Amino acid sequence: MKKILLIFGVLSLLIFIRPALGLNTAQTNQVSTTTVQQTDEDTEESFIVNAIDGIKQFYNFTGFANATPGHLIMIIIGIIFIYLGIKFDYEPLLLVPIGAGIIIGNIPFVAGLQTGIYESGSVLNFLYFGVVKGIYPPLIFLGIGAMTDFSSLIANPKLMLLGAAAQIGVFITFIGALYLGFNLQESAAIGIIGGADGPTAIFIASKLANGVNILEDGTVVKNLIGPIAIAAYSYMALVPVIQPPLMRLLTSKKERKIRMKPPRAVSQKEKMIFPIVALILTTFISPSALPLLGMLFFGNLLKESGRTERLAETARTKLIDIVTILLGVTVGASTQADIFITKDSMLIFALGAFSFAIATMGGLLFAKFMNLFLKGDDKINPLIGAAGVSAVPDSARVAHIEGLKSDPHNYLLMHAMAPNVAGVIGSAIAAGILLSFLG
Repeated sequence: MKKILLIFGVLSLLIFIRPALGLNTAQTNQVSTTTVQQTDEDTEESFIVNAIDGIKQFYNFTGFANATPGHLIMIIIGIIFIYLGIKFDYEPLLLVPIGAGIIIGNIPFVAGLQTGIYESGSVLNFLYFGVVKGIYPPLIFLGIGAMTDFSSLIANPKLMLLGAAAQIGVFITFIGALYLGFNLQESAAIGIIGGADGPTAIFIASKLANGVNILEDGTVVKNLIGPIAIAAYSYMALVPVIQPPLMRLLTSKKERKIRMKPPRAVSQKEKMIFPIVALILTTFISPSALPLLGMLFFGNLLKESGRTERLAETARTKLIDIVTILLGVTVGASTQADIFITKDSMLIFALGAFSFAIATMGGLLFAKFMNLFLKGDDKINPLIGAAGVSAVPDSARVAHIEGLKSDPHNYLLMHAMAPNVAGVIGSAIAAGILLSFLG
């Protein structure tokens, strides 16, 4: 009973208080209904606004919102690289990773997301460290040494002169780059493209044209690693396109038919001694090239020693494959549109084509010059002079194919490998000389 009276008293009190508050039952119900409706409308409007804002924010973070014509151009170039590598077999082990890297490096993103190769702390930036610090090129040279047979060069040492002659492209391009307004360090890095040796070009660019070095007048050297690397590897891949016309232009059919005597047999002892002697001689001449030449001849010693076959096998297969993948992808990714599509890049590509042509012509003409002093079977087929550029083994293969077109029974491959591997050594020495003066 007391509880009932208490409840009744509270209700009575509320009835008497409500008029004092200016509210009757009808008004209370009306206000309550209006408030609920207003709240529902506000909630619905807020949800729509938030949804639109969320969609806008999502769009702003996508590549569609941040894409520029430059990004699209570079993505198309990356696709072309992949197409050339797969369709025409132009250095697919290089062009496919580089092409994929170009696409990766030109996917638009919002600054500060730590995604791009130049964003400090990003995964790509850590992988790019091996390019910037010149770590990958010596590892590539280790693998090249472990897969190279120097027998043809040992059997006919005078062919080393053809590899040296082809390096004229390096120094002429160096002068041309200076004329076009590049400074000494940048010109030296660009000149190495003439050697048609991608790892060497990357190595010297990482030392001289890395965007970090400062000249005496306070000028910061430009970062040209990406354009130089892409140019060097592009012309390496285009050896079968660029060299044959020059070969036919500078040699007669009679000269292309010259048959060279078979090289002498080289003993295993000579093969083991060669990398040691060559290492000492070349690095004494050009100490700055030690990281490249040291690894090249070390790799060859692993191959020829007969006791370290496991190490040689790893160097020429798994190791070089892994490094090639990392090098190709990171070099490709470094070609971000805002950095790569510049006047300097276009000039570098033009100079690269010029230097490669000059290097090829230098080897061809020097072979013809040597023939003035040689007689009979000692004469050299000038075609192998074009193999003096260090695009191993493509330039040697192209010389061989061109020889077969003039004489189907004239086999020049083994002869062409001598200047070809000499070109690898020569380009590294040239890079070391430039580093000695400008590094």
